[in-house]
Amino acid sequence: MNWPAIVVGLVALERLAELVLANRNTRALLRAGAQEIGRGHYPLIVLLHLTWLVAVYVFAAKTMPPAWGWIAFYVALQALRYWAIASLGRYWTTRIITLPSAPLVTRGPYRFVRHPNYAVVIFEIVALPLAFDELQVAAIFCWFNAILIAWRVRIETKALDNRRDRAAAR
Repeated sequence: MNWPAIVVGLVALERLAELVLANRNTRALLRAGAQEIGRGHYPLIVLLHLTWLVAVYVFAAKTMPPAWGWIAFYVALQALRYWAIASLGRYWTTRIITLPSAPLVTRGPYRFVRHPNYAVVIFEIVALPLAFDELQVAAIFCWFNAILIAWRVRIETKALDNRRDRAAAR
């Protein structure tokens, strides 16, 4: 059985479903007057996630089953991701879209962590390769992901700070 093809295929399907939801939310927010911030880094994030999945597949032993503990950890991370997505509701996108009139979400995991989905991404970038004993893939993509997330968090924090400042001034 080609376990990497099955696992990577399921992850890719999950990501595609998320993109459908994110794109629908993005279009609705833009129609409502929202703005996209930091558009330049987004293609790099897409490229990172695509090459990460390809690398996991390419470097995995095709007949060896995955380490099920790592797969279970990855699945648990998805529960946290869906909690974050559900907490943001119609405001969740894969881009940085800000609607000045929208309230800042402080429920769900956002009560505890400012960027819970990014925390999930950090751990899943490591967990999936380790499920196939790919320490180098985990290390390389962890490093690139850290750079992109740091860049993105700076942009997103600034966008949200502007909204916090406007809300405080009212």
